Amino acid sequence: MAARRALLAFALFGTAALLAVLTGCSSFPADPDGTLDRVRGGVLRVGVSHNEPWVRVLEETEPAGIEPELVQRFATTLQATIEWQPGGEEALMTDLEHGRLDIVIGGLTAESPWTDKAAITKPYAESRNREGKTEKHVMAAPLGENAFLLELEKFLLS
Repeated sequence: MAARRALLAFALFGTAALLAVLTGCSSFPADPDGTLDRVRGGVLRVGVSHNEPWVRVLEETEPAGIEPELVQRFATTLQATIEWQPGGEEALMTDLEHGRLDIVIGGLTAESPWTDKAAITKPYAESRNREGKTEKHVMAAPLGENAFLLELEKFLLS
């Protein structure tokens, strides 16, 4: 009986040690393309699609509205400058999918059809649409860039 307990304790200790080593080998969550590391102290590339009051794309000034203000505050936490890229949702989502953008904003909702091209944040705000239905608002980030997505979500939910 004592030998059995010792064997079980050794197996549990070995499993715990193996897990500790494996978790120490890489950080979770990870960014395969290094988005968070590249943006921190660098440039945050943001696609903006006009959708008032969430985003107003203006010709001669930076975008304005609820979401550009949020993104500006997020960039400040990363000590990043922002490069704005206006466009339609489809073109912006394609650029996001191909790594040319880091975030897409434009009054996107949790019902977004872009989940095959983008990681959609958890909802951070709610509003009512013209029909009186509640909409949960989200932003889009690159698929698989989980450390960046987590940083963005923590900011949005704070």
